[in-house]
Amino acid sequence: MKIVALVFIPCLSLATSTLWANQADVIDVQVSKVDANHYDFEVTVKHDDTGWEHYADKWEILGPDDKIIATRELAHPHVGEQPFMRSLENVTIPSGVTTVTVRAHDKQHGYGGKTVTVKLP
Repeated sequence: MKIVALVFIPCLSLATSTLWANQADVIDVQVSKVDANHYDFEVTVKHDDTGWEHYADKWEILGPDDKIIATRELAHPHVGEQPFMRSLENVTIPSGVTTVTVRAHDKQHGYGGKTVTVKLP
């Protein structure tokens, strides 16, 4: 029985390791106003990217109604660069919107990590 346990436990650990990887978290958002309804965003994301099968693949800016205003696609894993910052410029924000929420997405878990809500300048 000891032999079975010694083989089973390491295999179980390997099989579930990606299940316990963190979801993509937004940890910082910097916003600067370009003109009346346009803003530049610098977003910092943290995620335990492991390679092409499991990495943070985008972040989104949401309005107060949770509608997607803009999406920044992330084209590759950031295994050795954590956390990482990417920008999205000249984003049109609808009139009357004073706060937005930024959320991140990863290829295996989708949404669910930490979000950041910011007041527009």
